Amino acid sequence: MAKSNTISSNKTVEAYKKAAGVSGKSTSSRKSSPKSSGNGVWGMVKNAWSKVRRYVIIFAYVFFGSSIAFTVLYKYVPPIFTPLMIIRVGEQIWNGDEIKLKYKWVDFDKISSKMPLAVIASEDSKFMEHSGFDIDAIYTAYKNNQKKKKKTIKGGSTISQQTAKNVFLWQGRSYLRKGLEVYFTTLIELIWGKKRIMEVYLNVIEMGNGVYGIEAAAQKYYKKPAKQLSKYQCAAITSILPNPRKWSPTKPTNYISQKQQRIVQGMNYLRKVKFDK
Repeated sequence: MAKSNTISSNKTVEAYKKAAGVSGKSTSSRKSSPKSSGNGVWGMVKNAWSKVRRYVIIFAYVFFGSSIAFTVLYKYVPPIFTPLMIIRVGEQIWNGDEIKLKYKWVDFDKISSKMPLAVIASEDSKFMEHSGFDIDAIYTAYKNNQKKKKKTIKGGSTISQQTAKNVFLWQGRSYLRKGLEVYFTTLIELIWGKKRIMEVYLNVIEMGNGVYGIEAAAQKYYKKPAKQLSKYQCAAITSILPNPRKWSPTKPTNYISQKQQRIVQGMNYLRKVKFDK
């Protein structure tokens, strides 16, 4: 009987140990559950970041690929329209005004040789020297902007920058647009060259209310093709930039007349600008 009781007692102990072991595992499992939960949250974060990174990479490929493709295309093909043209037409529709859009592309050799001289003398005297950016002008504009303490950026734009802005971007003065302007300016300087930049600039820049490009401006103001514009007529058209909707080359104010004379003086100083073929 004593032996039987001992065996029975041992079995009871063993059963208790097994039960305790199961309970221990259960407790251990319960203790590890917070860790598992932590891994789950971290996994969700990693998965979300992976998706974001994938979308960013896709966007980068699309943006850089399309921007380079359009830059190469516009080296050989005239832009059909520009963002500014669309914006102006939208404003006219919104205000209930008559839609005005005069735009006619002409090749570089069909533009008066005085016109590049005029815009270089007025807008960007170092156009043939810099690689898209006039550092001195940018620094001067930066100091002026710091003094005014405004959130917008003003001044310092070269002809190359203005061309990039007109062809690829919207109007406005913000750090985002300026950053994109730097990118597209670098592209056209590398891919187009000075002659093509000047050709595109003279063809797409706003030169009146609904008037874009030198051919449309020559026809509107002087009833003649751009090739036949005189030195003084080129200077007069240039003098209304950068606010051609406010001023007119055929009805100049005292300020515009004085600006025209300064441009003519600058043209006489430059005499001739030679572009690579």
